[in-house]
Amino acid sequence: MSYEITTIPGDGIGPEVVEAALPLFEEVAGNHGVEIEFTRYDWGSDRYLEEGTMMPEDGLDRIEDSDAILLGAVGHPEVPDHVTLHGLLLPIRKEFDQQVCERPSILFDGVESPLKGYEGGDVDFVVYRENTEGEYADVGGREHVGFDHEIAVQSSVFTRQSTEAILRAAFEAAGEREGHLTSITKSNAQAYSMVFWDDLVEEISEDYPDIEVESLLVDAASMDFIRRPEEFDVVVASNLFGDILTDIGAIVTGSMGLAPSGNVNRSGEYPSMFEPVHGSAPDIAGQGVANPIATVLSGAMLFENAGENEVSEDLWSAVREVLADESAPTPPDLGGSADTGEMVAALSERL
Repeated sequence: MSYEITTIPGDGIGPEVVEAALPLFEEVAGNHGVEIEFTRYDWGSDRYLEEGTMMPEDGLDRIEDSDAILLGAVGHPEVPDHVTLHGLLLPIRKEFDQQVCERPSILFDGVESPLKGYEGGDVDFVVYRENTEGEYADVGGREHVGFDHEIAVQSSVFTRQSTEAILRAAFEAAGEREGHLTSITKSNAQAYSMVFWDDLVEEISEDYPDIEVESLLVDAASMDFIRRPEEFDVVVASNLFGDILTDIGAIVTGSMGLAPSGNVNRSGEYPSMFEPVHGSAPDIAGQGVANPIATVLSGAMLFENAGENEVSEDLWSAVREVLADESAPTPPDLGGSADTGEMVAALSERL
């Protein structure tokens, strides 16, 4: 098989980790007779500062026929976050109907959790986050700007189709894992959107009678991600709640530098996009010390989504072996001093 993959290195450490990871992807794919062709687009905040837009008007048309998209990072200290997100990341997610955001949180052997008493393998859950609407729907506006009666309205949008899509994806994942699903809402305070979500969970659960369903309010879930993370298996949440909880999940399993994610178009009509969770990290950009593992694991998720399971598993295995090996290089975010290139070289040796 051969695949055409769009790469958008983006901002900050994004270009560093993407550039470092691509040869590794080519190597492991080649080991299994898989051909990949990368097409790079230098869209992001630098382009915005020069030309006023994060990507060209026909940007989505250019990449629509890709088999997948690998994104490095979005964010720049000189550009407001709402500009960078709405100019690049969110349009890709929404226009390509990437309704399902999948974010695994794994405490690997050899990685120390900030939580006392946890060892490798103790924490292993995945969050399914609705990715195209909810609290991040672009519905609302501002009026009377600059006056004392200025008003801002931001509306959440929950459709049956998108809510059902993320719930079914999560139920299916739970069936392939440990059979336990935790649904996150705030239905005690949000009596319309979140009660609607709860109703659909109850309705859809009838199609998955073997799945044990737990429901938590988001504030309780935030506490429980810290006090009992080992008890979670598959978690499903709205756009906002999933966004917040996945950062907690990344930190309790050691580092944002280990956290991959996938933005998945379930129909296959449009490309899915894969990206590390760590963001652009401008404080270390250009230093060559960024941890590439989140990008490598995002690539592993990309290959799995494409059906290349052997390629994906080789990347996962290489990461597990390097992290578990006390003699292997360790990146700064995990307490070591290895630079990006040294980490990729160590991973390549395990292939």
